[in-house]
Amino acid sequence: MKYIDEFRDKDLVKKVAEKIKAIMPPRKVNIMEVCGTHTHAFFRFGLDKVLPEQLSLISGPGCPVCVSPQEYIDAAIGLCARKDTIILTFADMLRVPGRISTLEKERAEGAHVRVVYSALDSLKVARENPAKKIVFLAVGFETTAPTIALSILAAKKEKLKNLFFFSSLKLIPPAMELLARDKDLNLDGFLCPGHVSVIIGTRPYEFIAKKYKIGCCVAGFEPLDILEGIFLLLRQMAVKMPVVDNQYARAVTAQGNRKAQELMRRVFKAADARWRGLSIIPSSGLKIKNEFLEFDAEKSFGIKYPIGQKEDTKCRCHDVLKGLISPRQCPLFARACAPDHPLGACMVSTEGACNAYFKYKK
Repeated sequence: MKYIDEFRDKDLVKKVAEKIKAIMPPRKVNIMEVCGTHTHAFFRFGLDKVLPEQLSLISGPGCPVCVSPQEYIDAAIGLCARKDTIILTFADMLRVPGRISTLEKERAEGAHVRVVYSALDSLKVARENPAKKIVFLAVGFETTAPTIALSILAAKKEKLKNLFFFSSLKLIPPAMELLARDKDLNLDGFLCPGHVSVIIGTRPYEFIAKKYKIGCCVAGFEPLDILEGIFLLLRQMAVKMPVVDNQYARAVTAQGNRKAQELMRRVFKAADARWRGLSIIPSSGLKIKNEFLEFDAEKSFGIKYPIGQKEDTKCRCHDVLKGLISPRQCPLFARACAPDHPLGACMVSTEGACNAYFKYKK
């Protein structure tokens, strides 16, 4: 198939849905989609209405804005107080609540906060503002990490002295391993993220199928992609052979994008990282290597994270990110917390599960 319309063909969707019903075991099945785009597409196209009731599709921590810990947000807000500093960020980060403010509120009060579309935009801002310190909020998964790495390499080549990167970059496979070990979730399969897999390939998921006996399937984002991904996972369960299937073969290979991977290895090193809702996960973050420390905002600005502060337990974003509850089980959902006045990161981002439920399932 070549065109989007083919991946949204209603007759084909119905046929795959019937195949799913035919292969569905007589018990509850828990499949976690590890991508916020999957969550939105699933409800946007009404796929929940064509699947068996005993099939539970669980939203996972696939939203980079959502999993950025609150102390990172607070530290970024703290940088806004510096008169000599310009903060650059993706738009989703603007409204993520810290403990007392947001980047959007700080900008309204006069802080220098700008929205950019790419990490490479930070080079232009740094050149145009030589008297200012430019801090790019480097948030994302393996999908955005290569362009951030490329930006750091370009900054070093240009010998820019006023550009810094504040990393909250995360790696998906270590988080999936944490979830695979969680007995409370009782997962039967992972619908793996298409965008991330374009970069890392399918091989990094193989240990989950081998070690934890949980099947994986990389899937695209159209209705047929998602349904075929679910069908392939159910087929693995039927023959009791967990593997890593690749439904998204038109974009994803086994080895992934090797040039992008090399960029990440060149600039970053794996490090323990805190995820909102998931605590600290070993080797799940990317820190800037010593060779490029002059561009590391955390080192250059002496950023210290608050210790011992806990997130607001009234907002259950942390449980949504773990897949322990659906957004509608949070007492604040669609009441005190909504897209126009979000209390948690899951409601802010367009990739957040709460945002998807509010838009399509309220």
